[in-house]
Amino acid sequence: MRWMRTGIISAAFFLMGYVVGNMNIPLVAQDDDLHHVIFEPLFQAYELIGWNYLEEVDDEVMVNGAIRGMLEALGDPYTNYVDPEYWDFVSNDLEGTIEGIGVVISAGENDVERQVINVLPDTPAERSGVQVGDIFYQVNGEDVTTLNNLELAARVRGPAGTVVTIVFLRGEELVTFDVERARFDVPNVEYHIIEDYDIAYISMAQFSSVSHDQLLEAIEALNINKRQGLIVDLRGNGGGYLTAAIDIAGLFIEEGKILREEFANDRYMDFEISNGRAYQVDKDGNRILYSTRIRYADIRVPIVLLVDERSASAAELVAGAWQAHDVLTVMGEITFGKGTVQTYQDLMNGGGIRVTVAKWLTPNDEWITGQGITPDIIVSVPEEHDPNTDEDIQLAEAIQFLIADVQN
Repeated sequence: MRWMRTGIISAAFFLMGYVVGNMNIPLVAQDDDLHHVIFEPLFQAYELIGWNYLEEVDDEVMVNGAIRGMLEALGDPYTNYVDPEYWDFVSNDLEGTIEGIGVVISAGENDVERQVINVLPDTPAERSGVQVGDIFYQVNGEDVTTLNNLELAARVRGPAGTVVTIVFLRGEELVTFDVERARFDVPNVEYHIIEDYDIAYISMAQFSSVSHDQLLEAIEALNINKRQGLIVDLRGNGGGYLTAAIDIAGLFIEEGKILREEFANDRYMDFEISNGRAYQVDKDGNRILYSTRIRYADIRVPIVLLVDERSASAAELVAGAWQAHDVLTVMGEITFGKGTVQTYQDLMNGGGIRVTVAKWLTPNDEWITGQGITPDIIVSVPEEHDPNTDEDIQLAEAIQFLIADVQN
């Protein structure tokens, strides 16, 4: 059994991102007598079903249902169980390569619908015609409208070369696709020069294990301090590893606090950058070295950070840190608003759970859950805007803002 610690996790390309704490949590109750008393009704119900239920009972199904029920009873959409059949497909998502169809999803307005918020280029989903805005309805004949996004991800993903049949709700119609899964590298950091304006542009899809190095490569290649400005695009970025988020936040912050994690029993941990290193600092002032990968980029041209309602978790953490330290101008729409901390853990039956263990706050000690990060400059996109054909309104506003800043 292992703890999958590391940072702000997004089960890449299927769900929103989640911060993962650096913790050691006991797996069983320490008081065995109390443990037995609390779970006696559960054992009693199990035995009653085994002796009396009309049909044959599958013990594995019963156990899976009991675990799932315990987690659902918490009422937390980010604490979930995945049974052994599917766990391997969702427990390792941020290592650069995955097997699946190539979409990013998030919860809909009612927190049940799972809507496609991004279709990755040159992936089976794009080639099949899946579109942003499609809502998952069925996967291989199974109704998935009430599944949590971990369970949905597990069913959509699978070995390369296999085919998954997906029914989407598109507007008022149901559309069906037979998509052959593939193994592909996850596109992450992309960059170029906006030639007409000599402005550097960097977009990042997630905060994975390779994001920091790719971002350093982009900064060096773009020779940013010789440009008119820099646009960093985190729109649609659903999150990723905490370690990557802190290292990347340090590119634009030379010294100071990045975030606070708050746990049960009034415990908390601040993450601070100093002299090219990141430290964890507890409430007693004890400092623990967290990262030695901080590389302050010393960018001296104006920077705009683009965010939208799909920017979540790690993306919000970084945006909140940069905004609090006033190192750039945040532009776009209010972000998703997810400020809780999860970790993944294997279970002995081969399944696994994602469980909320803490919440995180910005350097100003603001908790963003349900609030999001409010940009310095709001640039809304009309509902009728077609991202496939219409001009990128937010990018155009960022360019004009940087041009005006240079001219002044």
